[in-house]
Amino acid sequence: MAQERMEFFYDLSSPWTYLAFTNLFGVMERTGYCARLRPILVGGVFNAVNPAVYKAREQSDNRRMTHSWKVLKDWAALTGVEMNFPSPYHPAKSVNAMRFCCALADDMPALVEFSRAAFQSYFSAQENLDDPDVLVAVANRAGLDGEAMRVASQTDEVKALLRANTEELIARGGYGSPTIFVDGTDMYFGNDQLPLVQAALLRKET
Repeated sequence: MAQERMEFFYDLSSPWTYLAFTNLFGVMERTGYCARLRPILVGGVFNAVNPAVYKAREQSDNRRMTHSWKVLKDWAALTGVEMNFPSPYHPAKSVNAMRFCCALADDMPALVEFSRAAFQSYFSAQENLDDPDVLVAVANRAGLDGEAMRVASQTDEVKALLRANTEELIARGGYGSPTIFVDGTDMYFGNDQLPLVQAALLRKET
């Protein structure tokens, strides 16, 4: 089994995270190292350490934000990701979706499959990421037991895990999704920094 040297803290509601999630597998293939997915609630991170995100969203004439949508589409085209965005549900509430993810925290292959299917549901099919019925259907399409995940997502244990992951990311210096750590302390942010993640993994081999 490949050595696990990366942690990928993520929220399913972020289009940039969808790109990074997709491109992360290329990094793993090229380096031979694995990543552990760590579901968080990005709204909790923004509330704690990055509230400027909300103000930027309210500015219709924000040039940086407007240009970022163009860059997002360019990245999607470059990497072959279908990005039907924004959807009627943007910005999405993601608490239910991230609890579904946390219900799979002990089964990384299942978590990968559910996350991939949920990203496609929101960013391609424009389905409501916060609707538990949609999430059950997404899980079922991914070959998982959606009803069992719905039940597990409402347990105190799963809710506590989502809070703990979110608080851990904040404590470790994170400010959004996706945040990637290499070897525990080397932090990177966003899809654009994946080449740096790969370089760090290969550099530390020598």
